Amino acid sequence: MVTNDSPVVPPLRTARAPRPVRGRLILLGPAFVAAVAYVDPGNFATNSTAGARYGYLLVWVVVAANLAAMLVQTLTAKLGLATGRSLPELCREHLPRPLNRFMWAQAELVAMATDLAEVIGGAVALYLLFGVPLLPGGLIVGTASFAILALRSRGFRPFEIAIAVLLGVIVLAFAVNLVTAQPDVSDAAAGLLPRMQGTDSMLLAAGILGATVMPHVIYVHSALTPNRLPTEGEAQRRVVAKGLRVDVLIALGVAGAVNLAMLLVAASSFHGTSIPGTDTLEGVHAGLATTLGTAAAVGFAVALLLSGLASTSVGTYAGEVIMQGFLRRRIPLLIRRMITLLPALAVLAIGVDPTRALVLSQVVLSFGIPFALIPVVMFTRRRDLMGSLVNRRATTAAAVAITAFVVALNAFLLWQLAA
Repeated sequence: MVTNDSPVVPPLRTARAPRPVRGRLILLGPAFVAAVAYVDPGNFATNSTAGARYGYLLVWVVVAANLAAMLVQTLTAKLGLATGRSLPELCREHLPRPLNRFMWAQAELVAMATDLAEVIGGAVALYLLFGVPLLPGGLIVGTASFAILALRSRGFRPFEIAIAVLLGVIVLAFAVNLVTAQPDVSDAAAGLLPRMQGTDSMLLAAGILGATVMPHVIYVHSALTPNRLPTEGEAQRRVVAKGLRVDVLIALGVAGAVNLAMLLVAASSFHGTSIPGTDTLEGVHAGLATTLGTAAAVGFAVALLLSGLASTSVGTYAGEVIMQGFLRRRIPLLIRRMITLLPALAVLAIGVDPTRALVLSQVVLSFGIPFALIPVVMFTRRRDLMGSLVNRRATTAAAVAITAFVVALNAFLLWQLAA
């Protein structure tokens, strides 16, 4: 049995060293990979559309979704650390085979919906920046994601750093646009009061939720934390668990700020104006050029492109984690990339409105959230699996409340759309 006086392995010794910056950095990384999926092109579409149509009305949805995401990703990271296995692997081991197959099928659909948003968003960005037609742009984005994925062959650190750098550029672009837009602080604060304006605002709220608490990244995050740092016993696992919580708070705090900035910029620049088409990505780009200047429009398009490239890499990795975990099977990365590209390329080829496709894809993601959340809550409350990292009762209650809210929101949407 390992006690608090047991020798600490080198990575943990570094993390606990008196040099706080270097030590904390070793424990950071997995949540930044997750965070880039929280600022993917689907977020651009849902948040910008919400701000342009409803002003500051849905600020509370963005904030609430991000707080929920912090809790969910903390549980997910802790699950991988405590068990040494990803969420799909745990589902395969503990769920009946028919249910496990169903879970795999819906998870693959969720991953494909994710890739749809990311490739379309990147293609739109290439069109806005360089005039590249959407279909060739989708092919370019899908192919370019291989360069980022290739970094995984060198270990987890280069991949995490590359994703964090891309996230940093996205943050910078929206920070500049937010300062330039100068949104009304009092109106933004009033947007923290929960309220809706009809079914369309509910649809956008579900889209924001699906674009923030993303099912595929729940699977990914659980696969990034097992065996990342060698640990021996509960004492050392608690050290790493504390670092993972900090990782989540920083990374998702940054992602949440970007999401909020997207909505605030659109609300202050477009809501109540006569600028046309500002509920589309192309319209937002043109509108920013009109209201804030060319630099703001270019910054938006560059951030959109980097978001598409980074998030589609994470999405492809998610598909690998899903198949390997639920079915214990692998297919070559090139074949998987081609399969997941097909829906996005089909949408681009037939001329469906890209922004509409992005928003609807995020609604699909919202319907996939309960199937990822429920197993996370089930497993993290089991002491036989989690050891000392088992959930407290309050934590489980909060996670159950989030899951219940998502299920209720989706049921209401189905009822409204069918009426």
